[in-house]
Amino acid sequence: MKIFCGSAHRQLAQRICAYIGLPLGDATVSSFPDGETFVKINENIRGRDVFLVQPTCPPTNQNLMELLIMVDAARRASAARITAVIPFFGYARQDRKDQPRVPITAKLVANLLTAAGVDRVLTMDLHAQQVAGFFDIPVDHLFAAPVILRHLQGMHIENPVVVSPDVGGLKMASAYSQALQASLAIVAKRRKSPTEIEVLNVIGEVEGRAVILVDDLTETAGTLSAAAKILHERGAKEIIACVSHAVLSDMAIERLKKSVITELITTTSVPVRTGDGFPITTLCIAELLGEGMKRIHDDESVSSLFRISETENI
Repeated sequence: MKIFCGSAHRQLAQRICAYIGLPLGDATVSSFPDGETFVKINENIRGRDVFLVQPTCPPTNQNLMELLIMVDAARRASAARITAVIPFFGYARQDRKDQPRVPITAKLVANLLTAAGVDRVLTMDLHAQQVAGFFDIPVDHLFAAPVILRHLQGMHIENPVVVSPDVGGLKMASAYSQALQASLAIVAKRRKSPTEIEVLNVIGEVEGRAVILVDDLTETAGTLSAAAKILHERGAKEIIACVSHAVLSDMAIERLKKSVITELITTTSVPVRTGDGFPITTLCIAELLGEGMKRIHDDESVSSLFRISETENI
């Protein structure tokens, strides 16, 4: 088993290696003056089980191209099996034709990875679960919920209600509400642009309750801040946001600082920036990913990981 990483999130790869008990593989990943990516694997991987850790977070195109070139380098070095470990799968939101003459980019990226030589994919909290079906190779889809739930249970929140900021996240919010034995509510919204949304209504009772706002991804914090505003107007006494992937832009930090959200809880699926005064709690998923990688290597069940991780400290 050999583990390599690109430049997207080296710290996460090092923590995964520390959990598994292996050194991080020696590879050179650099750029030519014109911006072309160069990759060289500096050790023998012939016949090895190779894992490439690379979330496709911003700069998305750069990190995706880096991953594809690393896969090609590993394939040409005669690796027995190549697993792309993509904690955050970029382009997952472009998963359908919702307008005329637009691409289904999530499918294109799946095709690119398969064509490059990836044998299987390990990812976490896809924006839409059907994206796993875009691949013609096995996909192991992990969930950050066990890690985040363990943290929430340790906070001992009184009288919580789990809220989904849109209808699409209802399934995830429902899983959180069952695990926390809390009630469930939904914010109905309409998207006006990629950075702006319009909140229409709240379905469920939030008055006097501590709200746990659950989503898979935040980039501009438009959905979170708008949902938090109407929840506060409906009488929520405290609002904590939990997202699996915090791909925070400058606009997101400003919106969070101005919002009524008291804290953002997220994971290390992407490098998380500081909140510039806004409280952001980052939970490490290296052990979750590391356990998944070990089970793939040992040909063991990955789905059983969810059941175990709810009771054990994985």
